[in-house]
Amino acid sequence: MSPVASAPGKVILCGEHAVVYGAPAIALPLSGIRAYAKIVKGDHPLTIIAEDLAEPPRVYRTGEMDMADPLALMARLAVEYLDAEDISGAIRLKSDIPIASGLGSGAAVSTALGRAIAMLYASEIPDKELSQLVYEVEKLHHGTPSGVDNTVVVYEAPVYFIKDHSIDLIKIAKPLQLVLAETGIAALTRDAVAAVRRRRQSAPARTAATFAEIGAIANEARDCLASGATRRLGELMTANHRLLQGLDVSSPELDRLVAAGLNGGAYGAKLSGGGRGGNIIALVDEHSVDAVRAKLLEAGAKRAMVASAGEGTGDDDDSD
Repeated sequence: MSPVASAPGKVILCGEHAVVYGAPAIALPLSGIRAYAKIVKGDHPLTIIAEDLAEPPRVYRTGEMDMADPLALMARLAVEYLDAEDISGAIRLKSDIPIASGLGSGAAVSTALGRAIAMLYASEIPDKELSQLVYEVEKLHHGTPSGVDNTVVVYEAPVYFIKDHSIDLIKIAKPLQLVLAETGIAALTRDAVAAVRRRRQSAPARTAATFAEIGAIANEARDCLASGATRRLGELMTANHRLLQGLDVSSPELDRLVAAGLNGGAYGAKLSGGGRGGNIIALVDEHSVDAVRAKLLEAGAKRAMVASAGEGTGDDDDSD
């Protein structure tokens, strides 16, 4: 069988947007929702086939890559890191993660691609360095990314993240059961990030206060994860969504799904990611999962997936 590299999707449990400005955020890897890069060795120039994009195969030659293309940029960065100018073969990319939905699709595809290119060269890129490479690609997707997506996806562990600080991989008492509900609206994170930046410039004091409240939620949520206080965690998620509404990164569709999840019996619900579209996440247990999923579909969700989040655990110490 051909070797396969992969990387998970992710959810931001709390802290999105505020994390760009130094507030903490918590992000968790998703189990069972991944991007894959299947490796086929050969003598031809490196060829990347993005099956989900329904486009012709892309052939990448050093010096001829379009650096505005995320796949090309990731390929170029990986090749340069490995000093592998003569690399050849094919990589087939496929992903379970919806695109432009706040679930880390771009970071997961970049991570899987970087790992696959290293495997073609019979090498590997350490997580710390790979995360930095993926971060460079994230700039194309998000404009001014916080760094949380590449961190949680590459390390595949729950992360308490503060921009420009050491990575803090955290332990949680038990994995979370979530229902992910799609609005069906693709939304570019860079647009939402830019809108929040403009809001911060026009109303700095009010925006800073909102960021501080979101940061306080993230800190309490970390304690809830450590102790297993699921009900309180859900309350914090819903409170975080209300604050994101105040930053104007929600939408009527997202708000409708959040309300439906809560009406179905979820502990809490919120948008996850950039907002303006994409997904909401609802925190559930085995007793409420079916009712919540049904309510979300009734409310117009294009798809409602049950997923586990946070099954990996990190050390309590900071990573180098």
